[in-house]
Amino acid sequence: MSNPARTYLDFERPIAELDAKIEELESVLAKSGEDAPDAAEEVSRLRQKSAEQLRTLYGKLDPWRKTLVARHPERPHLRDYIGHLISDFEELSGDRRFGEDFAIIGGLGRLRGRPVVVMGHEKGHDTQSRIKHNFGMARPEGYRKAIRLMDLAERFDLPVVTLVDTAGAYPGIGAEERGQSEAIARSTERCLTLGTPLVSVITGEGGSGGAVAIASANSVLMLEHSIYSVISPEGCASILWRDGARAKDAAVAMKVTAQDLLGLKIIDKIIEEPVGGAHRNRPKTMDAVGDAIETELRHLDGLDPATLRQRRRERFLRIGRSLLDED
Repeated sequence: MSNPARTYLDFERPIAELDAKIEELESVLAKSGEDAPDAAEEVSRLRQKSAEQLRTLYGKLDPWRKTLVARHPERPHLRDYIGHLISDFEELSGDRRFGEDFAIIGGLGRLRGRPVVVMGHEKGHDTQSRIKHNFGMARPEGYRKAIRLMDLAERFDLPVVTLVDTAGAYPGIGAEERGQSEAIARSTERCLTLGTPLVSVITGEGGSGGAVAIASANSVLMLEHSIYSVISPEGCASILWRDGARAKDAAVAMKVTAQDLLGLKIIDKIIEEPVGGAHRNRPKTMDAVGDAIETELRHLDGLDPATLRQRRRERFLRIGRSLLDED
């Protein structure tokens, strides 16, 4: 059986060529049945070669290539995680002030039987849905909806799980007129003052305040090939060198990868991805994310609101202190 259509990144071209040859030979096998033993042997050899190349390639990704993988259109998105991990999901809409924002989706459900409030950024999977969800870039009403959900979580003593995947908050005129920076600040503050456990996972891009606004958590986790940064590499390159083409240099300088950020103690744990990235085995990736969230929530069970707030506050204050100590 041939593989479903797959989007290959530029640096994956050798893998794409091997996979194309495999599909071609599999087509021959499908027509000839067992009358082509040489073709079957060649398919097996090419599959092994493809797997080895993939393992080698993904074992030494530089920060820019990790950025490209983090943005891969076939990575699992919020709706995928909710469908895979959350049962009895009841979506809540609107900020009770202006309207609905489709870039941030949230509601109540059960994570493997545990009642939770879950929310995060949804980028969409095709042109129509990406436009609807504004490519995961939330407006003020999205962050005010997040605050509403956190208020609800505290009222009913429910842990909060957030899944982050955004290039950043939407910088449009309308968003600025409706108080984008204030909404982001208040959402960040609400994270820090929340009296129930808060676990955040960077599943793709964690861009600037648009990510921090729902990721100021007790535990911040990252998928292996996701990125987390104050600005996109392209934006950084445009500011520093007035040349967006130097995004690769910026990605290295900014230390955007999960491995860098774990070393800097900005995140708490890296969730391993399947060989070739989350998009190559979506169910396995989502199961791993579910396992990691479940583990972190167990560690936070039984802590009173004051302790949760204090630990969260100390966690973020330590980031600056540890960097200064190293200097």
